[in-house]
Order: sequence, then structure tokens, then C-alpha cells
Amino acid sequence: MQHRAPDAVWALLHVDIYATDQRRSTRTRVEESPEFWRSQAQRTLQAALDRTPNTNVAKNIVLFLGDAPTLEKYMYYSLSFSTHLTPAIWVFANQSQPTPQPTVSKPQSYGMGITTYTAARILKGQLQNQSGEETVTNMDTFPYVGLAKTYSVDFQIPDSAATATAYLCGVKTNLNTIGVSAAARNGVCRSQKGNEVTSILRWAKDAGKAVGIVTTTRVQHATPATSYAHSASRKWYSDADLPASARTNNCTDIASQLLSNTDIDVIIGGGRKYMTPRGTRDPEYPRDYSSRGRRKDGRHLIQEWQSLKAGKVAHYVWNKTDFDAVDPETTDYLMALFEPGDMHFDLERDPLMDPSIAETTEKAIRILSRNPNGFFLLVEGGRIDQAHHAGRGSMALHEAVALDRAVGKALELTNEEETLTVVTADHSHPLVINGYPFRGNSILGKSPLWASDMMPFTTLMYGNGPGNKLEGGKRPDIRKVDTKTSGYVQLAAVPLKSATHGGEDVVILARGPMAYLLQGVHEQSYIAHAMAYAACVGTDRRHCAARLAVAARNQAGP
Repeated sequence: MQHRAPDAVWALLHVDIYATDQRRSTRTRVEESPEFWRSQAQRTLQAALDRTPNTNVAKNIVLFLGDAPTLEKYMYYSLSFSTHLTPAIWVFANQSQPTPQPTVSKPQSYGMGITTYTAARILKGQLQNQSGEETVTNMDTFPYVGLAKTYSVDFQIPDSAATATAYLCGVKTNLNTIGVSAAARNGVCRSQKGNEVTSILRWAKDAGKAVGIVTTTRVQHATPATSYAHSASRKWYSDADLPASARTNNCTDIASQLLSNTDIDVIIGGGRKYMTPRGTRDPEYPRDYSSRGRRKDGRHLIQEWQSLKAGKVAHYVWNKTDFDAVDPETTDYLMALFEPGDMHFDLERDPLMDPSIAETTEKAIRILSRNPNGFFLLVEGGRIDQAHHAGRGSMALHEAVALDRAVGKALELTNEEETLTVVTADHSHPLVINGYPFRGNSILGKSPLWASDMMPFTTLMYGNGPGNKLEGGKRPDIRKVDTKTSGYVQLAAVPLKSATHGGEDVVILARGPMAYLLQGVHEQSYIAHAMAYAACVGTDRRHCAARLAVAARNQAGP
């Protein structure tokens, strides 16, 4: 009998295949013709043949990151014995572990891997009443595609701090550190001194361009923070998060560096509580103690920012009404902090209080475009990863779809002849698409192929995470469960409180000036250098020199 279960499962599948013939007939029959696919391929081929590399100097750069916020289920320990630092050790947060008073930090994570990219494409189509698989997203229109290796100097599978330092600063580093080289050690203040590395945002500002950050997380979070801060720990959001050793050695928190390191024109995201004195009531959640100010030094960084911008048209806003009232045509600076911490998931966002990532991207581009020298903009779809850590596939994919809408808005507002647009991710997650679902089957649904235990499973599953829940030694029966809800936790093979990251390469999508430089397989640290070369920012100005030489020869004539 134990050998007949798989046969029975496949028999059910075959029955379903015949039963779906009528459903298949409701779609166009054109795909049954070989000519459909041949013609489609010929059009794609001709487009590739007609494509000529854009060798212009990039006036603007827009970098989109599929990311996410805090992973609270693990603690990251860096243990120091004398002058030797041991490798990082991961332990479950709910386990009791004896420790020699280590520096403790809870890593934050991101992650729009290729599986998420594919599944989001299908979901976007299905939200538009299409079967989904054939949908062309805004990201899909990018002509140049590459892959990035995401490992950090000390770990095979990275965190978002190390990866952000790679693709923003052009240098690979260690886990949990931002804006410093691998000579710095996690949580050790003294090790960051002299090992700071600057980002492409700083290079662009030094070149006279406007610069901005847009995120759906807190603006002190690893990705946006790496664009302006240097810290031995990504968790030093405010001075209240600094350990005694860091204060003794004069390390500064990330929030204060937001004001002191680089003059950023547009700052949009969450993170109000790291900017205000301890106990300061939040304007949106005045009764919520967890939303109140965190700073021990008494500094009110929002007010300081406003003072620094005296004489300029500078706006600080914390709600959508005030945000919508900001006129980008007359605004020099904008700081918009919509939440005490990270912003809400797009599905849970109150559209009357918080704008979408497409709306914030549009506002940022319109303000930054006023600079005649161009701009650099970092846009982080930061909550994709948090949903993945929680095993919530639906929520993660809806966040990715929201990011794709922001990409589309950026393409509408910029000129491809002068704007280099890049989409990538910092790392992946252990998400898989499996089970032979029929064409058009909900990407959030169940596979028609049942397992050998004669129970269904979802098309999306995780290699590990909170979705491994056994009931009496068996996995749960989900036949009557609606797996399409935003709160549904996908099945997982290995039980963990929170899903880990994945270690495979991530995609790089590029269009605009010098976009072809991002084709191929690269170290993640290469991305910053390719973007900088295209825009002639940073130390490598050969592209500008070559263009000037050609222009001079043309002007001189024969």
C-alpha cells in the first residue's frame, strides 16, 4: 500500500488535467499555434539586434533595492577575547546561552531574490485578472541583466549591512557593519576608526548632484544608513543603542550621522523615534510608549535639521496630507518621517496617512530633478524581506509588486538617455515555487499535486521558517485553509522561528547610460563602481575624459 500513494496522487493530477481543459479553453487559443511563439521570439530578437549601447554620461542614477527591516528572531554576537575577535555566532533568541558579556545586536534583513522576482511577476498579472506567468513587469523591460555574488567577507550568506556596503560603497565587508571595510569588527567601536568607506551617494554629492534616500523602513536602517553613515554596528540607531565602549571611544549613532556626514536633499521613510529626546510623544501615536523618543542625549535631530536648513525652502512632514502639500518645484530639502520605526506593509498602509513607495519615489525625483547637475536616488523596497522572515509569502510578494510600481513611476519621470536606472537585491531567501501548478493557478494557492501523505501543499514554500508546524507528528491539512490571505504562513521544511536568508546570486537589472556594464556575473561590490563610472562621480572619471576627447576631436574637424 505504501507504494500506491504516489500513483494515486498522480492519478488525481491527471484527472485534474483533463478537468481543466475547459478552463484552458477560456484563454486565447493563439498560444497553441507555433507561429505565436516564433513571431514573439523574432520580435524580441529584432529588438536585441536594433539595440545600440547607450554610452552617454549618466546625469542621474536611480538605484532600486528589494529589501526589508528588522529580523528580531536572532541575536548576533561578536565575542572579543583580548585583541582577537572570534567569528560571529548565531543563536536562537529564545535559547538561554552563557556569554562573556558580548556586544549584542539583532540583525536586520532584506531580500528580493529571483524566486520572489518571478512570483511577484505572476502575482502582479493575477491582480490584473491575467494568468500571470506571461506578465511583463516594469522591471522586465530592462534590457541588460546580470548577477551579483552576495557573500560577505566573513559569511557565505550575508546580511543587509554587509551587502549594502558592497553595492553602495564598492567594498565588501563583514556582517553587521555599515560603511566600513572588513578591517572593522562587528560591535567594536575602536575598529571602525580609519576604516570608513564612503558611498556613491557621497560621491554624487561631492560632484555637485542632488542626492536622496527613499525607504519603506526607518531611514536609519542598514541600506539607507550605509549611504551616509559609518558604524561598527548597524543597530546603533540612536545614542541610546550605543554600548558604553562605543561612547567611550567616541563612536556616534547612525541618526546623528544623518545630519552630520552628507548634506542629503531628500530623506523619506520612517524612524522618528531615533531623532527625538527620550520620552518625546509621537505626533501620530501619543499614547504609545514604544513610539516615543529614544535619545538619551536630549538632542532633537528633527529640529536641528530644520535649523541647519535655515534660509532654504525645507519641509519636515510626518503625514500624507502635509506630504502632498509639499511643492517639489519650490522645495530645496525634504525630510518625511511617516512612522516611529519602519513604515507599514503596503497591504496594511493607511492611504490617508502614509503614501505608497511609488508616491514617495515620485516626490523625490521631482525635487531632485531641480538640480541642473543631476541626482542620485536610492529607493529601498524595504519590507519584502521582513515578510519573508515571517513566512508570509503573500505579504512579501505584494511588497515586491509595490516596488515594481515605483520602478514604473521612475521610468515615467526620467529620460533613459540621461538616467541610469538599476534594480537589484541585497540577498535572497529560501523561497521556492514548486508542485506543478496549472497555468494561471494562483501563485498563492495550492499545487494540484498532493504529497505522499495524501494532503495538498502550497505552490510557494520555504526551506526553513515558522511554517513548519506539525500536528500529531503530521503536517497540517490545508484543504480548507485559504492560503491567499496576507497573514497566511507558508509551509516550511525546517522549523525556525524566522526564515533565514538565501545565498544564491541576485539579479541586476539596468537601463540607461552605460547599463551594459552590469551584464554578466559580478561581485556585488562591482555595482557601485559601474554606476560611478557611468556618471563620472568618485575617483574614476575616465568616461568623462573619453567623452570630452571625442567632442574635442569632432570640434576640431578633419
